Amino acid sequence: MAKKVKKRKEIKRKLLHKYRLVILNESTFEEKISFKLSRLNVFVTGSLCIIGLIGLTTLLIAFTPLREYIPGYSSTKLKKQATDLTYKTDSLMLTLGNTNRYLENIRLVLRGDIKNNETNLDSIREQFELDPSSIDLTPIKEDSMLRAEVAKEDKYNLFERDATSAELILFPPINGLISNTYDAGKKHFAVDVTAPINTPIKSVANGTVIFSEWTADTGYVIIIEHDEGLLSVYKHNGSLSKEQGDIVRSGEVIASVGNTGELTTGPHLHFELWSNGDTVNPLNYIDF
Repeated sequence: MAKKVKKRKEIKRKLLHKYRLVILNESTFEEKISFKLSRLNVFVTGSLCIIGLIGLTTLLIAFTPLREYIPGYSSTKLKKQATDLTYKTDSLMLTLGNTNRYLENIRLVLRGDIKNNETNLDSIREQFELDPSSIDLTPIKEDSMLRAEVAKEDKYNLFERDATSAELILFPPINGLISNTYDAGKKHFAVDVTAPINTPIKSVANGTVIFSEWTADTGYVIIIEHDEGLLSVYKHNGSLSKEQGDIVRSGEVIASVGNTGELTTGPHLHFELWSNGDTVNPLNYIDF
């Protein structure tokens, strides 16, 4: 027991024993700086320095770009590039999906392959039919004031208003004899107009050519995209005057009558109208 106590006192004495660190001038042996040290002070000071160094290094790695130079840590620049590429990929996927749907609609136009969905027009009209007896038609003060203001403006207006300027006016592509009419039941979504070979075919309205190529079934085909989701399709042409991407004006020559393709029996124009992906009867819009 006494030996253990003596040993502890010896360790304590060694730890607390004072040493003097002196810095002398080598030439004159003049004392410049002196420190009183002990083993305990040196150990505590060294431990604190090591802990502080570890903490500083951790902070530098965690909150500064220096961590990018350590193997295993990802670069901030690479993360930003990866994020940007992710957004671009999503945008490209969305654009690709829209393009594929658009091309699929063009294929349907070329093949004429569309389901004939029968619609009960009476059921549609019933939704919008109103009972006049249930509506209060008594004019209110604001209505009378608005009518008077409009009448005054019309009275002193120097220019006539074009009531049909907002409407899309379609002109006949050619004038001729209709040999086959629109019949959705037989999947004939067009009007066939006979005319002599090389008769000029004109655009029914302003638009952009989105297809101008040869097809085995319908020969030379040209498709023009117009405003308000309208497509005009011209098939069995003898030749094409416009290419894909061309801007055409209403009445401008785009092709000539021919007898090309396997699904034809004589010189004529196979003309289709599509509105927002659905076929419509051209005779409802154009007088041939």
